This record gives sequence, C-alpha cells and structure tokens, in this order.
Amino acid sequence: MTDGSISIDTGTDELLCAIRDRVAVITLNRPEARNSLSDHLTPALRRMVKCNGDDPDVGALLITGAGSAFCSGGDVKGMGGNSAAPAMSFSDKVARLRERQRTLTGVLVSVRKPTIAALPGPAAGAGLAIALACDIRIAAESTIMTTGYARIALTGDYGISWLLTRLAGTARARELMFLSERIDARRCEALGLVNRVVPDVDLQNEAFAWARTLANGPVSAYAAIKDNLDLALSADFLTSLDHEAEKMVVAAGTTEHTEAVRAFIEKRIPSYR
Repeated sequence: MTDGSISIDTGTDELLCAIRDRVAVITLNRPEARNSLSDHLTPALRRMVKCNGDDPDVGALLITGAGSAFCSGGDVKGMGGNSAAPAMSFSDKVARLRERQRTLTGVLVSVRKPTIAALPGPAAGAGLAIALACDIRIAAESTIMTTGYARIALTGDYGISWLLTRLAGTARARELMFLSERIDARRCEALGLVNRVVPDVDLQNEAFAWARTLANGPVSAYAAIKDNLDLALSADFLTSLDHEAEKMVVAAGTTEHTEAVRAFIEKRIPSYR
C-alpha cells in the first residue's frame, strides 16, 4: 500500500486508513488482540466509514485486519463489569448501544458505494457483523467465522441477527447463533457468508483488485443498484419492478451510461472519471 497511496490520520494507531486508486483501505490494527474492538479502534472505525463513505474521491471501501485475524469482536475479558465506571440506567445503556450500532454497521450498510471485507482469519461476534454488513466478503483459506454470543450468554448486536438471516436463511441463522460453532472458510462459502475463498497469500491482492475495479466503475449506477437490492429485502415483486423502472430510466440518461456504451462500441475500458 505504498505506491501512490495517501495515508489518512485516523486518530489512533489501532486503525489504519490509506487511499489508493479510489479505494479506501481501512485496516483494524490490533493484531496482538486479534483486532478486537476497543475504545480507540471502534470510534475511529466509525469515523473512517462515514468519512470515506461520503468522500466523492473514494469509490469503494475495503475493510480488513492486520495479522492473522479480521476482528474477534468485543473484549470478552473486559465484560465482567468495571466497578470504577459510573452507574448507568437500563434506558441509558440501551440508548448508548443503539447509537453505537447505528453509527457503525448502520452507517456501513447505508454507504451507497461498494464495500468489501477481506478476512485474513477469524471474524467473531461484532467483528462478524461488521464483515457481514459489507456488500462482498473475500476470505483467506484460514478464515474462521463464529457468532460467539451464546458462548458467553449474550444475544447478539450490531445487526448480526438481521444480516445472518438474510445471507444464510432463518434455519442456518438459528444454528449459527445457538451453537456458536467455528465455521471454516469453505463452509462459510457454501452457506453464502463469503463470496470467495482464496489462498492466504493472495488475499490482500485479490481483495484490492476487486475493490479497485469497483471503485473505478459507474458510481451512480452502483448506488442505484444498492437501492434496488436493499428494497428487494422488504418489498413485494411489483413494488420492486416499479422501483427498478424509475432507477433504470434515470440511469439511461446519465453520462456514465453514455460513456459505457461508447466504450462498448469502441472495444475499450470505460473511463468514468
């Protein structure tokens, strides 16, 4: 990530961000802790997802982890309670978690440009939710996924229930949540949790190649495609048809479409910038 990349100050060494070829590469950087979420990493991740999601010079987001893990989720050792922390009411605790969820996976899902998670290893708990909230997941062969919540008598957060149900189906979501089994990369692929599995040594190059292709593609078309796909999760068929018609007519009138048609006729790669 040195050639032509621009480093972005995230405010902490626990999260790295660099932009190259219109791809924002966001790296969780706590390899000694399997990139578990922390009071420094998580707020920085929120900022970088929002900032790069809004930046017109960024065409795609690629989220990955340093070392041999993607993200092991929350710090389990710190969940036993901190007597030094000020007491919070139940409603305040709920409001705090709702805000944290909405500003992380909530914002990640709402980004109107392609998002990719590159998994070099384990993704668990909230870390798994972050990966599932991306549009595409590319996993190294050594990747392991686990929900993890039931193992510590918790119920799930950051959208894990919604995301698992839509990606793997309701029966598999229940299995994965109840049993908290460690699922290897090939089974993750079979369950629809990852799009592609590649050798560990090829992961970062393969993921960046996908991200670069998408980042330099038709930005407005991708945004509308995401709108269509999101609506398809909740709308009936005729509503989806009507919505697609509107988006299609708008797209047909864009300079992106004109350039894509010209490039097709001239047998060249389109240039959208």
